[in-house]
Amino acid sequence: MITAAAAARAILTSLHEVMASRAGAQAKLNQIVDIIGDKLNSEVCSIYLLREGMLELFATRGLNQAAVHVTRMAVGEGLVGTIAANIETLNLAEAAAHPDFAFFPETGEERFHSFAGVPIVRRARAVGVLGVQHVEPRRYEEVEIEALQTVAMVLSELIANADLIDEEDAFGADAHLTGHERIAGLTLVKGLASGIAVFHQPRVTIEHVVAEDTEAERQRVYLAFDKMREQIDRMASQAEFGMGGEHEEVLETYRMFAYDEGWSRRINEAIDSGLTAEAAIERVQQRTRMRMRQIDDPLLADRMHDLEDLSNRLLRIVSGQLGTAASLGLKGDAILIARNLGPAELLEYDRRRLKGVILEEGSLTAHVVIVARAMGIPVVGRIRALRAKVREGDQLLLDGDQGVVDVRPAPALVEVFEARFARNRERQALYAAMRDVEPVSADGQRVRVMINAGLRDDMPMLNLTGADGIGLFRTEFQFLVSATLPARERQTRLYRDVLDAAGDRPVVFRTVDIGGDKVLPYLRHNDGETEENPAMGWRALRVTLERDGLLKVQARALLEAAGGRTLNVVFPMVTEPWEFDAARAVFESQLAFLKQQKKLLPDAIRYGAMLEVPALAEWLDVLAPRLSFLSIGTNDLTQFLFAADRANPKLAERYDWLSPAILRFLRRVVLAVAPSGTDLTVCGEMGGRRLEALALLGIGITRLSITPAAVGPIKELVRKVELSAIQAAMEGWLAQPPSDLRSEIAAWATAHGIDYD
Repeated sequence: MITAAAAARAILTSLHEVMASRAGAQAKLNQIVDIIGDKLNSEVCSIYLLREGMLELFATRGLNQAAVHVTRMAVGEGLVGTIAANIETLNLAEAAAHPDFAFFPETGEERFHSFAGVPIVRRARAVGVLGVQHVEPRRYEEVEIEALQTVAMVLSELIANADLIDEEDAFGADAHLTGHERIAGLTLVKGLASGIAVFHQPRVTIEHVVAEDTEAERQRVYLAFDKMREQIDRMASQAEFGMGGEHEEVLETYRMFAYDEGWSRRINEAIDSGLTAEAAIERVQQRTRMRMRQIDDPLLADRMHDLEDLSNRLLRIVSGQLGTAASLGLKGDAILIARNLGPAELLEYDRRRLKGVILEEGSLTAHVVIVARAMGIPVVGRIRALRAKVREGDQLLLDGDQGVVDVRPAPALVEVFEARFARNRERQALYAAMRDVEPVSADGQRVRVMINAGLRDDMPMLNLTGADGIGLFRTEFQFLVSATLPARERQTRLYRDVLDAAGDRPVVFRTVDIGGDKVLPYLRHNDGETEENPAMGWRALRVTLERDGLLKVQARALLEAAGGRTLNVVFPMVTEPWEFDAARAVFESQLAFLKQQKKLLPDAIRYGAMLEVPALAEWLDVLAPRLSFLSIGTNDLTQFLFAADRANPKLAERYDWLSPAILRFLRRVVLAVAPSGTDLTVCGEMGGRRLEALALLGIGITRLSITPAAVGPIKELVRKVELSAIQAAMEGWLAQPPSDLRSEIAAWATAHGIDYD
């Protein structure tokens, strides 16, 4: 029995001669329908192409020639229109029995019963349809359908090269990607943004479909499979995979698909038919997409999406198009679309043109979200299958306040959005006016409002916001954006520049916090062994105490940069007092060395610890007297208290910062450090949200370090609040927690004339 590859190759051999000839596009199409008809013994073969938004009969063998360029149908109309609209294959023994059948009398097709059609696809959108018909009622063999699908790929190249369709027409071929659509997700960073859709990993455009050397194409695919499998195996041994919203079962599915012999065999068969490596992968991927549209089982559909992701990865490898949109550069105001992002990947983008981010996954406390919030970039997450809803270049309106995205909005909607944007700017102007206003509560208590930072570019925000200082400078950002370990001199320059910019306002430097979802490619550990739980593994202070050379270099850089000034340094993820003592000892040893070298030393050094691991709370009676300050990192603390991975999208909305469990825990911390007089600061994202900040004020926390964009709103909130009143209310709520504490606090705020949004 003839194979699909052999049938397709027989057709492609003849088509290759046609495409190489100097005949015009119409003449080539006329020859192509004759060739397909002959090779498949088909009584009818027709090609419909998209022109001016309509599917037009361009060439036919077997139908009336007078119908060519006369018969036209809308996308979604008739069998041909249905194939184009759904990008699906139809194989019918009796065409007239199909509910979408439409009769066009000028074609003379009334005597034909069977029908099979496949979409002609370019850049993931249907630009035409290739169909065959027979008088005899019969379903076409799989070998015939696969041959038609392969030929359709060649036709897409011919059509593009001959300019037979317009790109705008191609966009119109997908009925799901033409009109306005509103998609809902999870607000990760508030704000409004408009721009064009840009995919973090752009779709690969296949320029050459027909292979010149089949064996060479096969070798390219073999090498690409090897490289892809290496990448998947490496994912399994790197912490960032586990922290990127992927889970063990997904990893196993990726492995299963990556090593699936059936998948690689189908690609090889497509190459045997005469396709290039890229076209063969795309050919198999098209079949996968068609199957996905027929799957009702959500679990199985997710698995097919995983295979789609792997196909895209394999296609990028074999084509050599491995760069992201950041490397290509943004051409205008852009909304970035990605499955997920690491913080370093986000920092690669032009901050002037990147206006918003949409993630298929994402959670409130993922580090990429923290970075985006610091950059003032609104983010909406938890939107699945974005590529099925948005195309590259679509206009988008991102509403980070409500967690929705409008795709291809109508002019009236754009006008309404711009009006909201203007009102939002007015509100921001109101908050900006708080720059020179001190955050003193309505009953006269001074609250310290500082900012979180991590880049030299963040420093102007101190003056723009009028913040009291930098309560948390994340030194790891310099490591994340560097290709190699930053040299001591380079670190010293950054820290000195930060202190110079801050002037007489304090800066708290957190020693490098890497690990979890902040993995440095140039710093591996344990010979690549997999960590089952990287969030609670080899990270933060645990890394720098084991590789003390890393901490020694940073300590010396900080001490030299702070010469003649006060140095505030905090150690991340302290779990027991000995870890704080060990880290402090590294600084003290470097201080002694610099003293011997007659270097200018800091006037004073204030050492602090990050309270992120709940166990440290049980040591505060011992440790607090030895601390100059204690900083509470509510992002990690929340995930450890609830045993909930902060990057797991399934848990993104499950645990509330205003849970009595968190607030009771934090209240215990406040009481534990009070006897020692140790400064206590909340420097997580919790303090930058108005209702959460109100709750923190209610449990006695009066030092906040937050994102710069939140300084104005929090200052304005503080000036409206009587701390004694909210503290009395909170004492009652925590003594006897209500069923919904968030609602109780919101109701209290409303009753006291406080806007908490």
